[in-house]
Amino acid sequence: MGERAVEKLEDALPSYETKRRPGWKLYVSLPILSWALYDFANTIFSSNVNTIFFPLYVSEAVGKSESLNQIASTFISYANALASFFLVVFSPLYGTWIDRTGRRKKWLGIFTALSVAATLLMGVAGYSNPANFIFGLPASFIITVLLFVAAKFFYHSSLVFYDSMISILGNKQEIPLISGFGVAVGYVGTLVGLAVYPFVGEKDYYRAFIPSALLFLLFSLPLFFFVKEEAALLKRKAGFLAGYRDIYATLKEMKKYQHIFTFMIAYFFLNDAVATTIAIMSVYAKAIAGFTAGEFILLYLVSTVSSIIGSFLFGYITRSKGAKKAVLYVGVMMCIALAIGSLAFSKLSFWIAGSLFGVSLGAMWVTSRTYIVELSPKDKQGQFFGLFAFSGKVSAIIGPGIYGSITLLLHSYGNIANRLAMGSLLVMVLLGIFFLRKVEPQALAETES
Repeated sequence: MGERAVEKLEDALPSYETKRRPGWKLYVSLPILSWALYDFANTIFSSNVNTIFFPLYVSEAVGKSESLNQIASTFISYANALASFFLVVFSPLYGTWIDRTGRRKKWLGIFTALSVAATLLMGVAGYSNPANFIFGLPASFIITVLLFVAAKFFYHSSLVFYDSMISILGNKQEIPLISGFGVAVGYVGTLVGLAVYPFVGEKDYYRAFIPSALLFLLFSLPLFFFVKEEAALLKRKAGFLAGYRDIYATLKEMKKYQHIFTFMIAYFFLNDAVATTIAIMSVYAKAIAGFTAGEFILLYLVSTVSSIIGSFLFGYITRSKGAKKAVLYVGVMMCIALAIGSLAFSKLSFWIAGSLFGVSLGAMWVTSRTYIVELSPKDKQGQFFGLFAFSGKVSAIIGPGIYGSITLLLHSYGNIANRLAMGSLLVMVLLGIFFLRKVEPQALAETES
C-alpha cells in the first residue's frame, strides 16, 4: 500500500487506541469484550470438536485394541493435516485481502458460518445409519471425518481475520493485555463448552457436535454487532489470485524483513508441537495411561484453568520482559511438559504434564500474536498475519503428518509408537527455540527507522 492509502485506511479505522483505559476499564470496553467473546466462542469449537469429542469419536469407531489405537491416532492426525493443507493454500491470500480492503468482519462472518454449518452436519452424519460401508468403514464415519476437515479449515480461516483485528483495538501498551484477556476469556469458553458432556455419555460422542456448533454461533454474535469497522477506503481493487503476487513480492523482500521470517520459522516448529498435541492428547492419554472419557474431561478442565492463568500471566510478562523473551519462556515450559508426557507411566505424570502444557498453550497465543504486531510494519500487518497463519498451518500439516506416519508405521509395536511420536514433538520445540534465539531485535529498530 502507498503511504497515503495507509493514512486513509488508518483514519477510517475506529480509534479505540486513542483513549486511555486504565485497569479494568480496558477489559469492560464493549468492543474489546465483544472481540474477546469471539475467542470464547471459537474455543468451544477448538476444545469440544477438535481436541475432545472428534478424537474420542474416531477412537471409539476404530481403536478396538492397542494396535488399532495407533491407527485411530493416524486417522486423527491425517484429518488435521488435510485441513491444514487447504489452509496453507489460502491463508496468505487472506492477509492480502485485509491489507487491500481493511475488511475483516465480512470474511470472519462467512468463515464462521461455514464452520458452524459443517459442525452441525457432523452431528447429523453421526446420527445417520451406520450400516452402510465405504472401504470397510461405516459411511457415516467417513462423512463425519470429511466434514471435520471442512469445519476445521473454515474455523482456522476465520482466525486469520479475527487475530488481525487486535491491531485496531488498542495501543502498543494495551495490545499484550488485550491479547491475554482474549485468550483467557477463550479458555473460559472451554469450561462452558464442556457443559455438553453430560448429554453425550461414554460412547455416543457425535452427540456433542450439534450443541457445540450452536454455542460457537451464539457467542460469536457480539463481535459482529459491537466491533466497528469502517475501513472502506481502498487503494485498488484486485482479483482473488492477485494476492499471490503480493505474497511473492514480500518473500522477495525476505532480507529486509529477515527478523520476521526467522520468527516465522521458529513459530513453525513451536506450533508444530502445539497443533499436534491438541489434536491427539485425548487419544494419547487414553492409550498410554488408560484415561476414560470422563477422566480426560477432568484433566482437560485442569489444563484449561492452567491456560487461563498462563494467558493472563504472560500478558504481563510479555509487557515487562518483551515478547521475544516471553515466547522463549513458553518454549522451555513446553519442552518440560512434552518430556514428561513422552516418558509418563502414571496418571500423575499426565496431570503434571497437562498442567504445564496448559500454561504454555495459553501463553503461546498471547506472546506470538503480540510479537507479530511488534515485528510487522503497520502497512503490512495483515499480510504478515496471513504469513503467520501460513507458517503455523504448514507446521500443522507436518506435525500431525509425522505423528500419524510414526503411529501407522509402528502400530504393531503398540504404545511405543505413540511415545516415539510424542518424542518427535519435543524435537520440534527445541528447533523452535533455536530459531527464536536468532531473531535479532535490532533488526526491528532498523526497519522502523
